[in-house]
Parts: sequence; structure tokens; C-alpha cells
Amino acid sequence: MQGLVFWLVYPILWLVSILPFRLFYMFSDAVFFLVYHIIGYRRKTVRQNLELVFPEKSEKEIKRIQKEFYSHMCDMFLEMIKSISISEKEIEKRFTFTNVEYLRKLESLDKSLVIMLGHYASYEWINALQLYGLKYRTYGVYKPIKNKRFDALVKKIRGRFGGTLISTRETTEVIRYNQENGILGNYAMIADQSPKLSRAKHWLHFMGIRVPVFEGSDRLARKLDMAVVYLHVEKVGRGYYEATLKPITENAPAEPEHAITKKFIEYLEEQIYKKPEYYLWTHKRWKHRNEPIPKNAEIID
Repeated sequence: MQGLVFWLVYPILWLVSILPFRLFYMFSDAVFFLVYHIIGYRRKTVRQNLELVFPEKSEKEIKRIQKEFYSHMCDMFLEMIKSISISEKEIEKRFTFTNVEYLRKLESLDKSLVIMLGHYASYEWINALQLYGLKYRTYGVYKPIKNKRFDALVKKIRGRFGGTLISTRETTEVIRYNQENGILGNYAMIADQSPKLSRAKHWLHFMGIRVPVFEGSDRLARKLDMAVVYLHVEKVGRGYYEATLKPITENAPAEPEHAITKKFIEYLEEQIYKKPEYYLWTHKRWKHRNEPIPKNAEIID
């Protein structure tokens, strides 16, 4: 059944991916109209999240952010599909890195690098990083899709330009193996996920609301002596992004416990407050806000 679904859907995805960009974004506008006005995909969740985080904003302003967010979300989702056929030249033009020389400097430290990022602007074209002639391989940490054929497609798409995808479950094992065998790498990790309540060991304020956070990136970096940066991505035009690597630490073991996580949250909040329409508001990031904090948990802010 999974194979049948894949072969019915894949030809459509491929046709969408080869559309000229002008037609491609016209198609995205049509998808936006369907998702936002007809289906109303998670509109209640988005509205609740925005009102929760921005209680000072007027109803008119909330509606504007909500509408612009859905338009951006449709663009970003379709840009992942565009990755099926996009050329190296095109992706280099559309997803640029402003300070790759800083990354090369970090590589000269002879230690692996954690690249922390949130669900902001675009994280689909980060694989363009590997096109800059880096010394180390770039690994992207992701959550596998249940349909194995679509999962294989996602891995193929995101690995087209030399990067490698590793699942969340195998991340620690892969990094430790590489470290023990002298294989250094750049590990891109989306770090603003919401953990299950049973795993909610650390809580802090995110956008003014106390929520549980994952500390995997923080712990790995300090334990394995990895440098850490924040990937600051800005949407500078439709289909165009600029990414800047902002330093968090070059000496993680010397950092106080939780300091890396707190700095990541600080950087991400700064972007969201400035341009909230580019954050992934369909994500139920604040779903545990009213839950009692477990007795064995730690408040870190």
C-alpha cells in the first residue's frame, strides 16, 4: 500500500518541482488559498499560539501575521519539493551563507560542530552549505517518515549536494562513532521541538511562557567537546534566504550547564519577535504549558 501511494504521488511532486519559478510560486498561491481559506489547516492552533505569545497585539495584527505565515509555510513546503530537481547553481543563488569563512575557521579547530536552528524561515535548503567546499561532511538530524518510500525520497532530496541525513534515534551513536574514529562533521539540529511530558526534564521560558526543552545538543556538545553555532536564517525575498552563522561557543565543555540551550533560545526569540510570520506556528510548541512540572524536572531559567 505504501508503494502504491508513493508511485501515485511522486509523479505529481516531480512535475511541481520542474515548474519555472514564476509558475511554481503561482502554484504555491493556489495551495495557500486551499490550505488557508478552504481546508483551514490548523488555523485554530495557529491563532491560539499567536494570541498566547503576543497578547498585546490587536486582532487585526494577529490576522495579518497568521495569513502571512500560511503563505510562507506553503512556499517552504513546496521548496522542499523543488529540491527534487533544483540545480546547484540555483540553490546557491537562493540560499546563501554570509560568513562561511567563520565556519572554515571553526573547522581549523579540529573539532566537530553543532549547528543549532529552529523552525524559522527555511531549514529545507540548508544542504546548500555543503556546496561551499567545506572540509567536514554536513549531517542533518531529522525525524523519519513512516512511509519508507517517502522517507527514502526525503533522504535523497536533502542529501543531493553531499550532506547526510541521520535520524534522531541514531544521532548520538553516529556522532560518538565518528568522534572515536577521528571523523569530524558539522551536525545540523533543529532544537526547538517539544519533548513528550515523560521526557520533560528541563523547563525554561520560551516567548514568555515556561515550556519543556530538549537539551540533546547542549549535552552532546559539552560531553564531546564540539563547537556550537546558531544558524540565523532570514527570508530576504520570495524564494531567497540568507543564512548567518552566529557563535554560541567554541569551547562547550567550559560552558555552564544549560548555557548553550539558553543562548539558542535567546537567538531564536529575537528572530521571532522581529518577524513572527516566518516561524512554524502550526507546531504545538506550548502544549505542555499548563501541565504540572514533574518533580524530577529542573527549571533552568
